[in-house]
Amino acid sequence: MFTLDQIHQAASKIKSGADFPQYVQDLKSIGVSHYDNYVSDGRTNYFGSNGYTLNGEPKYPLLAINASGSEEKLKLALSIHQAGQTDYMTFCRQAAEAGIEKWTTDMISLKVTYFDIIGNEVVVEAIPQP
Repeated sequence: MFTLDQIHQAASKIKSGADFPQYVQDLKSIGVSHYDNYVSDGRTNYFGSNGYTLNGEPKYPLLAINASGSEEKLKLALSIHQAGQTDYMTFCRQAAEAGIEKWTTDMISLKVTYFDIIGNEVVVEAIPQP
């Protein structure tokens, strides 16, 4: 099974949102099937085969999540981030402003789904191949 050290090693290669597709492939290669990332504090819960889970620690102080999800705001934040123009923390702040509670990255379907605070899907994106 995968470890937090392996996940941190894969994450250390990320310099911008443009590096995300390779990160997904790196996680998939160590056995991560999907993960949930919580915008409020950056903690991530990772899932693998046979019910294996690994829970990460919060990465930053609490962010307030806007009460209503905004597809428009999130899509703008995503486009800027994926072009390499913002860092991870900036993207997380923008996601919180867009009302995103968490996103789920699925290494099997190669999709990222962004959810608002009541669990509605706000945006679903395909993950490009690196």
